[in-house]
Amino acid sequence: MNIGVVVFPGSNCDHDCRHVFQDVLGQAVTMVWHKEASLAGLDAVILPGGFSYGDYLRTGAIARFSPVMQAVKQFAAGGGLVLGICNGFQILLEAGLLPGAMLRNQSLHFVCKDVYARVENAATPFTSLYKPGQILKIPIAHADGNYYTDPVTLAGLQANAQVILRYCSADGKVTPEACPNGSLDNIAGICNAGGNVLGMMPHPERCVETVLGHEDGRALFQSMLTSLEGKKLTGVR
Repeated sequence: MNIGVVVFPGSNCDHDCRHVFQDVLGQAVTMVWHKEASLAGLDAVILPGGFSYGDYLRTGAIARFSPVMQAVKQFAAGGGLVLGICNGFQILLEAGLLPGAMLRNQSLHFVCKDVYARVENAATPFTSLYKPGQILKIPIAHADGNYYTDPVTLAGLQANAQVILRYCSADGKVTPEACPNGSLDNIAGICNAGGNVLGMMPHPERCVETVLGHEDGRALFQSMLTSLEGKKLTGVR
């Protein structure tokens, strides 16, 4: 597979994502500069974490206007897999590829630590190798991860199983205390209606090898590859 990792001015997790796909999982990786207008030849696209454009104005607010984002929208509309991690999730929200918005953390502090997240939907191209209800230990590092949307949109996300990850306790309880940022409904990750665009605040690329302490994030990337391999066998993008 050829995985595209978009690089914005201020991205700082782009090389982490390349390492996962290229060095850990043995795939080809193309680093895509934000001024590129085409994603031709790519099988999936990653919007990595970081501080695109220094987070000026608002997280993701400037990056959404980068030329590459029009290509990302077209890629997603065609059924291509798009994963936005942390700042990448914020960009997806600003670009309208996912509903809702990010507020400042409830504590008003930058939070960097391991948390627990429960897999709420294991029937997506990003989570197929997890079990429903599986609890992941996974790092977060953000100041604006407090997910918010209106009640109607939230009800739709819940009804359509688009809430993919929820913050939880170590034993899987979804409680306000287990939420590190005040996110509505303990949301840690959501997908679009088509299931091919995922935004998540936790960093799965930071937990794919035992040398990093644990590898709960590895199956997410492997799930993507399994989905892509299945599509290639059937001739579907």
